Amino acid sequence: MFKSQWDPVAVAAVVLLAFSVVFGGASREHALRLALVELAALPLLVLGLSRLIRDPEWRRHRLALGLLAALAALPLAQLVPLPPAIWTNLAGRQEMVLALELAGLQPGWAPLSVTPDLTWQAFLALLPPAAMFIAILSSSHVQTSRISALYLIVAAASLLLGVVQAASGSQDFYAWATTKAGTVAGLFANRNHLATLLVAMIPFAVVMGAATLRRRDEGRLMLWLSALFLALSIVGLGVIRSRAGLILAPPVLILSLLAGWIATGRRRPGVGLITLMGAGAVAIGALALFALPPILARFEDASVREERFEAWPIVAGAADSYLPLGSGMGSFDAVYRSVEPLNQLEPLFYNHAHNEYLETWLEAGWLGAALLIMFLIWYGRRLWLIWRAGPSRELDLQRAASIAILVMIVHSAVDYPLRTATLAVLFAFCAAILEKSVLPPEQKPKRRAA
Repeated sequence: MFKSQWDPVAVAAVVLLAFSVVFGGASREHALRLALVELAALPLLVLGLSRLIRDPEWRRHRLALGLLAALAALPLAQLVPLPPAIWTNLAGRQEMVLALELAGLQPGWAPLSVTPDLTWQAFLALLPPAAMFIAILSSSHVQTSRISALYLIVAAASLLLGVVQAASGSQDFYAWATTKAGTVAGLFANRNHLATLLVAMIPFAVVMGAATLRRRDEGRLMLWLSALFLALSIVGLGVIRSRAGLILAPPVLILSLLAGWIATGRRRPGVGLITLMGAGAVAIGALALFALPPILARFEDASVREERFEAWPIVAGAADSYLPLGSGMGSFDAVYRSVEPLNQLEPLFYNHAHNEYLETWLEAGWLGAALLIMFLIWYGRRLWLIWRAGPSRELDLQRAASIAILVMIVHSAVDYPLRTATLAVLFAFCAAILEKSVLPPEQKPKRRAA
């Protein structure tokens, strides 16, 4: 089943990774670029599904695959045309019915979603993460480790590009026209999402470096590269000055070092693990010495309004008016514009709720909430499995993936990182790694040196 060399599925996964990184770093005004990412996902989806269904162990993934199928079916169900007698009586449709009456028109068949075109786009946006998830489920540990290393390289390269952007002050080095010059955003349109990528990759760097201390037959190059990435990431977060990134970094660093200690075999901290800890300590010290005032200024600027906090009660009120089925995936902007108070109108474009859970409650209602709860149950069960177990190549990577997922679901409470294809595909990659914890040892990839 598993092969140590690159196979067509692994190659297609790397292609999708590249497309998602280059063309998927924004959440709006990028229909053509996102279409390229979705097209790149199609070969991987076909190859991954064909290989997965040939594996008799696919039934062990029924819960995860069921959640994925339900997530994909949700926007499609919202697009099914409904007779006037049904949709006109749904919550939140009274104004639509009134508009038709004022125009002298009779209601016809219409879908549940109030923005069918955007709901269809929401379904298509699921293709890249779904393809990556299915592909990694049937990939070997060696191939998964290599893709993890590619993500580390991508994160480092994006940070270095961000440094160039800040140093130049020119718009020429930005991938997205909507990014403000001087912002450290890398390949993203939003600096917060670059910070999310860096924080999510910290556990992978720590675990992959610490694991070499358990395997004495391997060199220490990965350990030194991990220490370098850890130091660059911490310094980079200070340069990016994303408040979410700065808040998430300390607990993630602690969890990552714990996972790294487990990866060493739970031995007394030796020179190698101390090296990783030292790299983080030196980076934190450098930030405190040279960049502490501007970092603190990000938290102390009382003149900056937090529009998201002011908008959340409005979004919650709109969500209540569309319960129990919601307004349709992708409809947030249209719904919010219809209920936004006049005293809050301003030139800034409020395209998302900056709270994925609240936005899901608005767009998908009770079904969306049920899917979120089922996901948290799945996540909790996998955490229970992997954090109680001992070290191994597969478990080490699974613990790193569990921390990365935690980063993204926590950040989603105040932002929308998973609305970008780059981070959505990374999330699916981590979820697939975590899902493979249900495989019995004899079904896991053979332990070979990467």
